[in-house]
Amino acid sequence: MPTHRRMRNRAVLFTGLVTAAASVVALTGCGSSSGSESADGNVTIEFAQWWEPELPDGEFRAMIDKFEEANPEVTVELVSGPYASTKEQLFAGAASGTMPDVVGLDGAWVSDFAEQGVIADLTPLLDEAGFDDSQLVSQVQVEDKTYMVPVVNFVYPMFTNDDLLSQAGVTAPPETRTEFADAAKKVSDLDGDASGWVLPLSLEAPNGVQNDVMSWAWASGGSMLKDGQPDLTNDDVTSAVDFIGGLWDDGVIAPGSFTMKEQDKVEEFTNGRVGMMIDSLAHINLIRETNPDLNFSISAVPAEDGYSGERGIPYASWGIGVAENSEHKEAAAKLVSFLMSEETNSELSTMANAFPGNTGSVPAFVEDDDLFKKAFDIYQAGYPANEFVGLPVAEELMRQLGAQLQAALDGQQSLTEALEKAQTEWEGEF
Repeated sequence: MPTHRRMRNRAVLFTGLVTAAASVVALTGCGSSSGSESADGNVTIEFAQWWEPELPDGEFRAMIDKFEEANPEVTVELVSGPYASTKEQLFAGAASGTMPDVVGLDGAWVSDFAEQGVIADLTPLLDEAGFDDSQLVSQVQVEDKTYMVPVVNFVYPMFTNDDLLSQAGVTAPPETRTEFADAAKKVSDLDGDASGWVLPLSLEAPNGVQNDVMSWAWASGGSMLKDGQPDLTNDDVTSAVDFIGGLWDDGVIAPGSFTMKEQDKVEEFTNGRVGMMIDSLAHINLIRETNPDLNFSISAVPAEDGYSGERGIPYASWGIGVAENSEHKEAAAKLVSFLMSEETNSELSTMANAFPGNTGSVPAFVEDDDLFKKAFDIYQAGYPANEFVGLPVAEELMRQLGAQLQAALDGQQSLTEALEKAQTEWEGEF
C-alpha cells in the first residue's frame, strides 16, 4: 500500500493550538460510572470537550439540543472548559476510571489512553449505531483499532505576505522547494528587517517539528515511519531536513528559532516581518483582525522539485472518542454518529471555520471567502498528514528531534548525525 494511503488513517497532533477562553466554566468532576439512567430507561451522558468555549456563544448547545430532540431518550450534559483544563481532567479521569461518556480528544493523547484501556474501539460502536465509517475523512488508530475520529480539521497551508513577495520580484506563491528558497532569499535581501521564512523550534512547545519541519517531507508524499516504526534516516526525511538546513545556511530564516513558539511565528508574520510561514487556517481571522492592511495569500506547502503526486498537508483536529468505562456506549455512539453526519458536520465545521470530518460535508464559508475556498481546494486535492498522532509519547518525540536539529543548526553536529541520534532515541521510546 502506498505511503500516502497509510497516512490517510492518521489525524494530526493538536498541541496547544486551541487557547483558553477567559469566561469558561471549569470542568466538573465525573461520577464513577459517567452518566446516569432514570427509572424509565432514559439516560444522561456527559460530553467533555474544549470546543464549546471556542465556538460562537450558544451555537454548540443548540446543536446538541437538536440531537436530544431526535433522541428524546438521551440527555447530553456538556462539560466544557479550556483545552488545558480538559486535558488535565481527562488524564485524571483516565487514572481513576471516571472518564465522561464522550470525550473530546487531542491525537497526542490517543496512544496513552489506548494503552491504558480507557477509551473504546469506535468501529463496532459506530457499526451498531448504523453509521458508515467510509464517510470519515480519517480515523486515528492504534494497533488497527479506531479510538478517535477527527470531527473538524484545521489545515496548515503556506501563508505568503504578498506585498513583501511583490517587492522582492516574486509574482506568485512558490510551488516547489527551489522556488521557495529563491523567494525566501529575495525577501531577505530586501532593504529592511524582513526574513524569508519563520521556523519555530522551541523545545518547550515542540510542535514546530511537526508543522514546520516534517511538513516538508509530507508535502512530497514522504514518511518518517516504516511499518509503524521510526525511519528518520530515509531519503524523504533527509531531503526535507537538508533543505531546511540550506535555508538556515542562507540566512533566510527569521532569528530566534530556538526559543520561538507557534504564537511567536504568527506574530512575526502578522507584523510583516517574514515573507512566508506554515500555519493553521484557524489563524486567518486573527491575522485579519490584528493587521487589516496585511495582504496575504495561502497555498499548498511547496513540494520537492519534480514531485507530481498527492501532497500531504498537516492539520489540527478536534477529535472525539468514547470512554471504555461508560455504561451508555450505545447513547454515546449515537452522539458521535450525529456529530459526524453530513449535515451536522457541515454546520459544525462552518461554526468553527474548519474543514469537516465527513467526506460529504461542505462548510458554508468556502462559498463566500476566497482564502477559505482556496484552503478547501488544497484540503480536497491532498490528504491529511501527521504521523505523530497515535505514536507513543508523541510530544517527546518531537522534542527529541527538535533538540538534535537545534544542535545541528548551531554547528555542533551534522544534520545526518542529528537524524541518526534522533532515530536511536525514537527507537528507545518505541
